Amino acid sequence: MRLLSTSCGCDRGEIRGRGGRTSRMMRLLFLLAVALACHGCPDKCFCDSQTVKCLNQDLDEVPQSIPANTTVLFVTGNNISRISVDSFPTRLEQLTDLYLSGNELESVDAKVFDNLPNLVRLDLSSNKFQTFSEEAFPHDYPLQILNLSRSFHNHSIVDVVLSFLQKGNLRRLKVLDLSNNDLVVLPDDVLAGLPSLLNLSLQNSSIISIENGTLKVPLLRDLDLRDNSLKDLPPATLAEFSLKPALRIQLAGNPWRCDCFIEDMLPWLKNSTQVVDVQNLTCSEPEGLRRQPLIQVERSQLKCASGLESVLETSYVFLGLVLALIGVIFLLVLYLNRKGIKRWMYNIRDACRDHMEGYHYRYEINSDPRLANLSINSDV
Repeated sequence: MRLLSTSCGCDRGEIRGRGGRTSRMMRLLFLLAVALACHGCPDKCFCDSQTVKCLNQDLDEVPQSIPANTTVLFVTGNNISRISVDSFPTRLEQLTDLYLSGNELESVDAKVFDNLPNLVRLDLSSNKFQTFSEEAFPHDYPLQILNLSRSFHNHSIVDVVLSFLQKGNLRRLKVLDLSNNDLVVLPDDVLAGLPSLLNLSLQNSSIISIENGTLKVPLLRDLDLRDNSLKDLPPATLAEFSLKPALRIQLAGNPWRCDCFIEDMLPWLKNSTQVVDVQNLTCSEPEGLRRQPLIQVERSQLKCASGLESVLETSYVFLGLVLALIGVIFLLVLYLNRKGIKRWMYNIRDACRDHMEGYHYRYEINSDPRLANLSINSDV
């Protein structure tokens, strides 16, 4: 028994010693892994664990030596005008968050994100996009959050730049930020390729109208339309909103025109619970209803001109313009012929004077009997 216990004690000691050596080996391996990860930190960048930050370093391209274990990459505030397939030459399997805001980006080429297979969040805000390839994202890309705020400053190219959204490669996208852009009108079916979209921000994007069919996104839950140029919502758009009872809409900060064009919108606002900031909606025009809350406006207050009155008003305006034009032409002719007109008026004046003198002479003769007899005798 003593021998057995001694043998067992030796075994336990050996096991304890081996466990200590194993633990020390694991620590060494962990430190080595950390050292290797930190060793590949690019110039002008700061690396902390699995996060790489290259902030405001006046870079003209994305750093090439990004550590393979990076999960979050910040390359913001630089002068990178273009990203292409060469911007990410090595495959970064663990990268989930990429921030490229404020780089003056103008062009995004095809296959840029092919080596970032697990990207979930992409921030491309505060850039100046002119082109954006439809093939920038691979098919069925896992991206869920895309920020394109303050990136479109020319509404004439919006159709071209946003065409990548219609491609159908971002079917898992849930959040799309298009705020603070010069959009004016969203392209038709621009969201058709985003069936999983839940949150869409169009705040302060100069939107003047929502085209019929633009927002046909089955799962859409939050829509931000604040601070745009909307004056009314047409019946087709209201019907489209009503088909999504769970949709929450923000509409404050728009210049609503309180006339017959919102005749259908008023009852919808008062009966629907979809507009979360309905209390902040106010009239912009006409002057008599300025700043009055929309939900307090009665239908009887809406001044709607009939078709005949509208035609008559247009006719009066046109007639006034024609008469004004004729008057201007008449005055111009008088000015150009002012010397001739002056001479003609002098001639008329002289003729009138001679004529009046003749009448005066005849009157003097007829009033004096002697001159009258003399005039008769002379006639005889």
